[in-house]
Amino acid sequence: MPLKDMKESYPVETAEYAVQAKISEQPVFKWWVHKVLKKRKAILSKVKSKYWQTTHKYGIKIPKSVKQALTFDRENGNDLWWTSICEEMKTVKVAFEEVDSIPVGYTHITCHLIFDVKLGENFRRKARLVAGGHKTGVPSSITYSSVVSRDSVRICLTLAALNGLDVLSCDIKGAYLTAPAKEKVVTTAGPEFGAELQGKTLKIVRALYGLKSAGAAFRSYLAQHLRSMHYLPSLADPDVWMRPAMKPDGFKYYEYILAYVDDLLCISHHPLDSLNGVRAKFTLKGDKIEPPDDYLGATLKLEETANGYPAWTQSAMKYVNASVANVEEKFGKFSPTARHFNAPFPPNYRPETDCSPELKEEGHRYYQELIGVLRWACELGRLDILLETSLLSTYLASPRQGHLDAAIHMFGYLKHHPKRKLAMDPEVPHFPGDTFKKYNWEEFYAGVEEAIPPNAPKPRGCEVSTTCFVDASLANDTVTRRSQMGILIFLNRAPIIWLSKRIITVETSTFGSEIVAMKYAVELIEALRYKLRMFGVPIDGPTSVFCDNQAVVTNCSTPESTLKKKHHSINYHRNREAVAAGIIQIAKEGTKTNLADVFTKVMGPLQKTTLIDKFMY
Repeated sequence: MPLKDMKESYPVETAEYAVQAKISEQPVFKWWVHKVLKKRKAILSKVKSKYWQTTHKYGIKIPKSVKQALTFDRENGNDLWWTSICEEMKTVKVAFEEVDSIPVGYTHITCHLIFDVKLGENFRRKARLVAGGHKTGVPSSITYSSVVSRDSVRICLTLAALNGLDVLSCDIKGAYLTAPAKEKVVTTAGPEFGAELQGKTLKIVRALYGLKSAGAAFRSYLAQHLRSMHYLPSLADPDVWMRPAMKPDGFKYYEYILAYVDDLLCISHHPLDSLNGVRAKFTLKGDKIEPPDDYLGATLKLEETANGYPAWTQSAMKYVNASVANVEEKFGKFSPTARHFNAPFPPNYRPETDCSPELKEEGHRYYQELIGVLRWACELGRLDILLETSLLSTYLASPRQGHLDAAIHMFGYLKHHPKRKLAMDPEVPHFPGDTFKKYNWEEFYAGVEEAIPPNAPKPRGCEVSTTCFVDASLANDTVTRRSQMGILIFLNRAPIIWLSKRIITVETSTFGSEIVAMKYAVELIEALRYKLRMFGVPIDGPTSVFCDNQAVVTNCSTPESTLKKKHHSINYHRNREAVAAGIIQIAKEGTKTNLADVFTKVMGPLQKTTLIDKFMY
């Protein structure tokens, strides 16, 4: 491919190639290669934002030392930072043992306090004593620690309602400090330890925060106890622990414990029994075991759907309100009228054509904070801003003032539309009998069948169905002409997986963008079906996939249909093989009713609301 065609869309890659190929000094390259690489260096330097460079978070000044924390308390006329320090030191004292000298084989490291603000807890000040783990050389094999994935949480909440199971939660107090330390380290007590211990040598005997192995040490300690309770980790998500159980009426199902570090969620006919087993080993915050009303920032509530089915709902309202209040504190109150904020983006705004000035370092960091908040709001269920958040996320490396204004506008939209939520609805959807056509694929893909994991647990509980809506908008980006794809996957009627993403290739036809999006959807569907099987969930038939492009539907679902564009052959055969194996079945869905359409293009308020109302409350 001619490099002159590459440099417009891929300037950095082309410049780097020119240097590697030793052609950067040739006249045709010399005039722009050095300029591009200089620009790349400036962007990277702005991206590398560190804790010590951050002076404010959510508009609140962050101290860097105990002395500075006390100064801020005096300036603010309160003792919020000092209270957080006292609470932390009271908790972490169990992690230390006083010794006369450094034992043989031990490494001396430093400890210090870091400070933070908890957005979801009414801007609670948080102090954390951390060890200088960067000073120890620890193999990576003992440093990795995973957490439960968000889609696993949504799956299990849907299964709870489907199988008539109860849900309880608890939070382990001082989680890391319950596990023994895996590293041999000592430290010298600083002023935060008090006058009695200051200057003395202390051996770290528990998995103190900051040690490279702390997360893995606690997870291993918790896993050991859960195994003693006869729970085993799922191979699809090692932080979903499961064991077979039976209701008094003989109904067989699986009990689940979901672990997000120290936050545990138990799904069972008798969840109290399992969490009491956890309480026997660990101290729980407030000694509480109760139905979850808040998990990972989302507000959970057991409600009844319009059709009378009990379902857990997931709302980001509390998180959104706290975020909006913080933005208003910095930029002022949003207009009291909702008309200006009836859509996530300002009218006719396109981020790719924004030519406003680039943000300076402070504005750049604040923009990254706002996008992080918006992305988490999407994870918590605000799918009505998923597309717009995806589009603005493209400019995290070098945002402009217009991008920041658009992000702030999105918070104005959230303020005037705060009540959107998702329901993990267990109701099984039904489609007319002639929606999906059946064909004999033996001649084209002989012997193809879905790969069933040989080590999957025996299915228990009620069967589930899976449904997917997929769509793509051709050349949505007016600068690079890349398409935007949208995918929405349901478990029964519960939204489980959603995606709005720019396709990495430039497609020249609607068919091209749609068949690429279909391939992405197939991969997500296969991953979901694998996870369900490893959770011991029985699946009712192939996944029903709806696409609004008739050519893609015909090409992928009709055996005799041939491919017209050979460069799409991989996607073509990938999709058709999934149909032949019985993994998916494809049908046409009109553009106006394709739910994934809302993730591919910026719509007017009425059109957007009509689609969103079909899967959000």
